[in-house]
Amino acid sequence: MSTHPTPELISRYASGDAGVDDATVWAVEAHLESCGTCRGLLTDAVDPGTRDLLQRVSEGISAGIAAGPAPVRRRRRLRRTGVAARVLPWLATAVFLMLSATLFEQAFPDAPSLVLLLAPVAPLLPIAAAWSRRTDPAWELMASMPRTGLALLLRRTLAVLAAVVPVLAVAAWGTGHSPALWLLPCLAFTAGSLALGGLVGIDRAALALAVVWSAAVVVPSMATDRMPVVLRGGSWPLWAVSTVLLAAVVLARAADHRRFGTGGS
Repeated sequence: MSTHPTPELISRYASGDAGVDDATVWAVEAHLESCGTCRGLLTDAVDPGTRDLLQRVSEGISAGIAAGPAPVRRRRRLRRTGVAARVLPWLATAVFLMLSATLFEQAFPDAPSLVLLLAPVAPLLPIAAAWSRRTDPAWELMASMPRTGLALLLRRTLAVLAAVVPVLAVAAWGTGHSPALWLLPCLAFTAGSLALGGLVGIDRAALALAVVWSAAVVVPSMATDRMPVVLRGGSWPLWAVSTVLLAAVVLARAADHRRFGTGGS
């Protein structure tokens, strides 16, 4: 409606005249949203009984708000850290394992390095917890967000690495190991869990890699009292190449992580 409705039309609209067709009602309502003058005419056109009723309702609502309790102050910090609070036990477990590995290695220097054996899988349990619907209280909300995808995946993964890598660095420094032999395997397994996670879910991928590594490398190494070839001095180029290739797969398959249902479960 490009012009103002007539006072007669506004009066008929206010009284609910059945003779006003739907298209005209829609046009009047659209005009009233942006025209204060016509809204004033509408107020005058409403019968006194209806105006009194609306006034009483308005006063009752205002009185109820004034007499009610003060609004509860939102605890934004707790809401933002809800996921972090649920990942903390798994981070604590990873820290405890690495500290235990350090003490074990210092107590038994001739045994295979438990620090190097556990370094690849140290971040996997916290990553699995960060991407499980069983530990994320906002899972359904996250699943419906348009920004859910690789960016969110990388932010949470980097947060886990920021907590785990310093512990690994201290453990490796205390036992005298080269950074290339613990950092590169750690990053390679992290990238591997993200690459595989696009297909089976991040939590499933991380847990599967941890189980396979433990069964295929950690247990046999401790049983035979020998370090595996993949963790000896000359193996770091292989880990570096693996990390780069797996990271490239994660980036190339970024669309896999837009399906939040498969990005974690």
